[in-house]
Parts: sequence; structure tokens; C-alpha cells
Amino acid sequence: MEKQRLVLLPGLLNDQRLFEHQIVGLADIATIKVADLSNGNSMSELASITLKQSPPGQFALAGLSMGGYLALEIMRQAPDRISALALLDTSARPDTSESTTNRQALMKLAENDLQAAIEKLIPKLIHPSQLNDTHQTDAIKAMANTLGKDVFIRQQQAIIGRVDSRASLYKINCPTLILCGADDSITPLDVHEEMHKLIKNSTLAIIENCGHLSTLGQPKQVTASLRDWIKSIPK
Repeated sequence: MEKQRLVLLPGLLNDQRLFEHQIVGLADIATIKVADLSNGNSMSELASITLKQSPPGQFALAGLSMGGYLALEIMRQAPDRISALALLDTSARPDTSESTTNRQALMKLAENDLQAAIEKLIPKLIHPSQLNDTHQTDAIKAMANTLGKDVFIRQQQAIIGRVDSRASLYKINCPTLILCGADDSITPLDVHEEMHKLIKNSTLAIIENCGHLSTLGQPKQVTASLRDWIKSIPK
């Protein structure tokens, strides 16, 4: 059986370790590439970078959080390249003024103390019941320290500058999975329900007892949902 070509887009200060369970769990049905999003300070630039890293022709695209914002930008730039779309713990909305203010404060903090910025982020990324799960917290810290403060600032600038994607969601025709942790406090369920209503060929999956970084928080359930989505892609 020919494997599906799949490109994964990580979130803010995340790398391939965000998808460690999915990379292993989907290896039998997908050839996976995790995009390097460490360069570029706008969604448009990151989309161009990602497309250059991606396999030629069509491929499936899945993004979590910032990766989801980027996936929607790629859908505008090169819709014909995408055979299927998965949007995980993300939103089609632009940044709010409150979120932008909070991001700018974190960027300022990270300039002098990246560790303090990471510690402020962790409770927002993980389900409250899993805050003592060192596998998750260690992974978040390791990814952030590998990428560093300059990448953090560039990625935050890209997130702040993202456009409102809701007006273009009706154009998406490929099989689309919209997945969120039921307890995601950064991009809650209502923003996923909004995307589900606006993307006609979409499925909504809600992962219980799960926060924002669903691929780490409930890896088996997320991998199972992604497997079903990949299997739904027309050959």
C-alpha cells in the first residue's frame, strides 16, 4: 500500500518532539516530514519556507496551534498542493488585542529570561491534572531551549501578525479534521466548532481530559484520530 505523504507543523517553540507519538504510530500509513519553523517572522514567509521543505505534488497537512495558523495560510497560498487538512488546537481568528499585549510581555521577558517565559507558558499548555507529568513538562522545556529566545520572538511576531482566516474557510474542500483538547484554554472548543461550521467537508474530534498540546497530553487518542483522517483521504 502506498503511504500518504504528511507534513506536520509544530506550534510555538515546538519541534518534531511535539509529534513523537504520532510519527511512530502513523509510520505504517504515512511518510512524515516535520517542518522546521525556526526562521521567518510572518505567516506568509513561514508558508513559503514550509512549501519549499515539503514533498513535490500533493500532500496532507496537519498543524497544531501556531502550526494550524500556518496551515490556513498555506491553504491560501497553495490549496492545490494539499490533499487533506488537520487543524489541531488552533483557531481561524486573528490575535486579540489582549493576546497581543500578553505576547509582547512574554517576548520582553524572554529577552532576558527565557526560562521564566517558559514557566509562565506551561500551565496554559497542559491539562491541570497533568502539570506533574514530567514527560510533558520536560519535553516542552527541551524543545524551547533547543529553539531559543530568537525563534520565540520571531514566531510570536508571526502569530501576532496573522490574518483573520474565517473568510476563506469556505474555500477548503479537502477532507479536514478539526481536533481539540476539551480543556484547551488557549484555543477553546468554541473556536473549533466555528471552523467546523465554516469548513464543509470537516470532522470535529474532541479529546477529553486534554489541554492545548493534545499530541503530548493524550497521544494515543490524537494518533487514532489522525489515522482515521488519513484513511479517509481519497487515493
